[in-house]
Amino acid sequence: MTQTTMDNAARAGAKEQLAANLRRVIADAEDLLAATAQTDADGSISELRRRIQGSISAATDAVMDSISSARERMADADAVVRERARYAASVSDDYVHDHPWSTIGAAAAVGFILGLLLSRR
Repeated sequence: MTQTTMDNAARAGAKEQLAANLRRVIADAEDLLAATAQTDADGSISELRRRIQGSISAATDAVMDSISSARERMADADAVVRERARYAASVSDDYVHDHPWSTIGAAAAVGFILGLLLSRR
């Protein structure tokens, strides 16, 4: 399994978990509203509030974990992109030093073609 496929699977799992937590928060909020409308004195309101606070806390933790994971993946991707850019620059520099006339000819040809294309507009 490639890294991208594993990242996509991890993101999908995190999204599903976040959606489940949010559905639980909504259900608990609906229960709280129903209980508040009835206002029974047996402590069910405070129990529902505790459940909602727990659900909100779990949802917050899930979001923070997702953000942290995304930051780590972005840092890893940034390092890979920077390394590839350095490698490409190094290879290009070596080629230009090894084949200066070919590079000059290619640059002149590209410039000539771009000049023709831009002058027609």
